[in-house]
Amino acid sequence: MSRKLDSPVQTQMAVAAFKSPLGGEYHGSKRMEGRQNSGRRRVFVQTETGCVLGMELDRSDNAHTVKRRLQIALNMSTEESSLTFGDMVLKNDLSAVRNDSPLLLTRNYLHRSSSTPCLSPTGRDIQQRDQSSPIEILGQSNSFAKMKPLIKESIKAIKNGVDPLRVHSGLGGAYYFRNSRGLSVAIVKPTDEEPFAPNNPKGFVGKALGQPGLKRSVRVGETGFREVAAYLLDHDHFANVPPTALVKITHSIFNVNGGVNGNKTHEKKQVSKIASFQQFIPHDFDASDHGTSSFPVSSVHRIGILDIRIFNTDRHAGNLLVRKLDGVGSFGQVDLIPIDHGLCLPETLEDPYFEWIHWPQASIPFSDDELDYIKKLEPGKDCDMLRMQLPMIREACLRVLVLCTMFLKEAATYGLCLAEIGEMMSREFRPGGEEPSELELVCIEARKLIAEREVFSPRGDLGR
Repeated sequence: MSRKLDSPVQTQMAVAAFKSPLGGEYHGSKRMEGRQNSGRRRVFVQTETGCVLGMELDRSDNAHTVKRRLQIALNMSTEESSLTFGDMVLKNDLSAVRNDSPLLLTRNYLHRSSSTPCLSPTGRDIQQRDQSSPIEILGQSNSFAKMKPLIKESIKAIKNGVDPLRVHSGLGGAYYFRNSRGLSVAIVKPTDEEPFAPNNPKGFVGKALGQPGLKRSVRVGETGFREVAAYLLDHDHFANVPPTALVKITHSIFNVNGGVNGNKTHEKKQVSKIASFQQFIPHDFDASDHGTSSFPVSSVHRIGILDIRIFNTDRHAGNLLVRKLDGVGSFGQVDLIPIDHGLCLPETLEDPYFEWIHWPQASIPFSDDELDYIKKLEPGKDCDMLRMQLPMIREACLRVLVLCTMFLKEAATYGLCLAEIGEMMSREFRPGGEEPSELELVCIEARKLIAEREVFSPRGDLGR
């Protein structure tokens, strides 16, 4: 089977399983192009229980030597395990792995247990082995330039004794990192503290990293890079997504269930995590605390356009921040800031959730500027950019991005408004269950046409 059908766009409706309808317009992964030819690289290896270890790789290193180093450092067996990099299982060759890439060590299925805690290493502490900075960005994009001053402020504050604060709301582990004045500058979400992840501090545990999570189409431990993807896809800051980066971050506040920082442990040890690091935006409230009538049409449209592109399955009022505007002539005006994009870009089509779908603003036609923005979207280039900046992203996620962007562009060309497009992507609930969305039906029909074409093509005849 060709690479471009390995991880097809699918729907989770039982009646609607299909392969990619995109045909020749989607050319599959270019992930293997431009392999790492230089000598030394730095990678961050994460076990499925959340432990993270940074290490330098030489040209001669392979998957076996990486696992051997982990075995020594973490005092754990790596024999029945696999080293993965996004969709790829690294058998031996590591030439596709770029500098600053996060790798995941998972135990093979028959030996997998989600109850094993993150083990505290014997001998020298991990932090003595990993001498990297307390906060390091994974990736080299110019888009992350805005994050560097925030990271410097956070590191300086920690050195001055200003520790992060836990976020008590939500299902996952999250922390406010502050500056030296005690003001929040970033919100950090470790990937191994997500809902159902091994080190979730709020009791929502039971799965290993890489298994299906809150949404079956979004794996545990993979919401962090989706947060970054939403920021990178928000070209020209069109929808106002706060700057976000994936980081390797070390602090004693982080949670490790049953391990070095269990809840009953008085002495906290430094723990390294892979996490999303997002600029904290001061705001007055969220959309659930405020009537929608004052929300600007342009803000609703711009956030909606992003949500359509990334197939956001969790756009509720609580993750739309509202900030009052100051200044002459701004009385009563507000700005919207979208956050929490960890459940976007699913691996399969399912039922999205668009809070704005019934707001009056969503039924107003797109402006000329918005139509021009949509027209200029290039999903192929977006995929290439994400492969470069987030090499761990799965091809199935990129197929959904391509499909939804193409759908948005076609729908806008035909004059559909935001609400109409959102309704076409949403499933209809009836007494007998949910019905496939119009988007899913279009994809199913497209797959049927492709199958018929394959049957009657000369190549199909040869295969009989």
